[in-house]
Amino acid sequence: MSNISANWSYPNAFKLGRGRITELADACKSLGMKKPLLVTDRGLASMAITKTALDILEDAGLGRSIFADVDPNPNEKNLDAGVKAFKDGGHDGVVAFGGGSGLDLGKCVAFMAGQTRPVWDFEDIGDWWTRANVEGIAPIVAVPTTAGTGSEVGRASVITNSATHVKKIIFHPKFLPGVVIADPELTVGMPKIITAGTGMDAFAHCLEAYSSPFYHPMSAGIALEGMRLVKEFLPRAHREGTDLEARANMMSAAAMGAVAFQKGLGAIHALSHPIGAVYNTHHGMTNAVVMPAVLRFNRKAIEDKIARAAAYLGIAGGFDGFYDYVLKLRAELGVPENLSAMGIAPDRIDELSAMAIEDPSAGGNPVPMTLENTKALFHDCF
Repeated sequence: MSNISANWSYPNAFKLGRGRITELADACKSLGMKKPLLVTDRGLASMAITKTALDILEDAGLGRSIFADVDPNPNEKNLDAGVKAFKDGGHDGVVAFGGGSGLDLGKCVAFMAGQTRPVWDFEDIGDWWTRANVEGIAPIVAVPTTAGTGSEVGRASVITNSATHVKKIIFHPKFLPGVVIADPELTVGMPKIITAGTGMDAFAHCLEAYSSPFYHPMSAGIALEGMRLVKEFLPRAHREGTDLEARANMMSAAAMGAVAFQKGLGAIHALSHPIGAVYNTHHGMTNAVVMPAVLRFNRKAIEDKIARAAAYLGIAGGFDGFYDYVLKLRAELGVPENLSAMGIAPDRIDELSAMAIEDPSAGGNPVPMTLENTKALFHDCF
C-alpha cells in the first residue's frame, strides 16, 4: 500500500496521495481563485517543495506570490503583515502551506482580510464567531507539509498575543479550508525531530479527545483509529523518512486527530499552550514531554477507558501497559524526559499554571483543573 491515494469529502474535500501537489492550481480554480497568496513559514520559504508549489500556480496563470513572515508560534503581528500583503497584492484566496504555523496563519489571513474588528473579537468564546463579516472571508486551499496539527481540517487558528504571551483560539466555521492537498512526498524532507514532534502532536490530539469526558462517540472512534495509525506508522516514518506508506498514514492520523478533538482536549494542551507561548517551544514536542505526567494526573478518571484503548491497540496490561508504551515511544523518538531536559527552568510555575487553567483546553480534562493541582502537575513535569 505504498501508493495510498484517496479522495474524501469529510470534513472537507481531502485529496490524499503521492504527487497530488500537481492538482494545486485546479484546487484553487475550483474555489474561484485567480490570484492566490501562498502563506508559509520562514523555514519553508526557500525550500524546493515551496518552489514547486509556486511553479504550479505560476504555470497555471495564477501568479507567484508568497508571504512567509511567520513565526513558529504565529502572532497578531505576523497576521497584520499577512493581511497587508494580501490586500496590497490584490489577492482573492490563500494557499495555506506548511506545518501548523503556516496553516494557522494562512487560514487567519484569509479570514481577517475581510474583517474590520480586531482578531481577538473572534476568539472561540460563545457565539463570538457570529461577529464576522462572512462575505469578506477569502477561500482557502490547505497544503500540509507535516503530519501533526491537522489544521488542514480545522475550523480555528491558534494565534499568540505578543503582548500577553497567551495563545488564543480564533474560530469561525469558514476557517475550514475548501480543499486539502495532502501529498506525503512533501513531508519526506522533515528532520527526524520534526517528524517526532508533529507525530506526537497527532497522538496527543487523539489521546486527549478519546479521554475527554464529553459525549461524542463518533470522535472517540476516530481518535482510537488515529492512535492505532500513529502506533503503527510513526516509528516507521521516523526511522526511514522516505517511507511513503508511513508518511501517508501519518497525514491521515493528523487529520483524524484534529477531527476527533471536537470532543475536547485536556491538560496536555492546557500546559503546552502557555509553555509554547512563553518559551517558544515546539508545540508537538511539548505535548510529548508533558504527556506522562498528565496520564498520571488523570489516571483515576480514565483508567478503564485507557484499558479499552490499550486492548484495541494490541497493548497488554491495561492502563499500565499503555503508560509504558507511551514511555517507550517517547524514548524511541528522542523526546526529552521532562521540561528540565527541554531547557525550561521551574521558576515561572505560578504564571504558567494561571495561564493553563484559563486555556480553553482545560475544560475538557477528565480531572477538573484547579490552580493548586495544576501547579502540582507542572512540578511533576519537571
